[in-house]
Amino acid sequence: MGTGEGLKLHARKTSRKVEERLESARLYNKFGFIRREARVTAVYSDAPRSNTNVKSDQTAMLATYNVDREEQLQREYDQVMKAVSQLADMHRRMIEMRYLGDDGVTDIHVYVAMHMSERSYYYAKSKAMKQLAYALRLEVFHEEVAS
Repeated sequence: MGTGEGLKLHARKTSRKVEERLESARLYNKFGFIRREARVTAVYSDAPRSNTNVKSDQTAMLATYNVDREEQLQREYDQVMKAVSQLADMHRRMIEMRYLGDDGVTDIHVYVAMHMSERSYYYAKSKAMKQLAYALRLEVFHEEVAS
């Protein structure tokens, strides 16, 4: 099975993963990274504490998380923008309008604005999503069962 025989692209799951990555990039571009902060109020509990001899440094753990997560989001955003810029002009405009622009833009808004028929739009969108999935390595395959 090393040659990829029997593997078929699962279009719906692949498209969902690409849409999630595009939404993440849009939100990162709009809001940036919102850092987690340490809790400074004491928390009291009636339950007795057990001594595990494990030291916990909440501030250090949060600092590590904040730095690592921000780098990850920046890297994913850069990958998305690079992949989108490599698409054909029509596909790039379609993806930018639908997923990277304002909130609330639906497929109908995009294909009307681009003067396309519904069928042509969805065909072009599926091609663009497939290309993005391969570029971002987000493709999902399912194996066909041999009969």
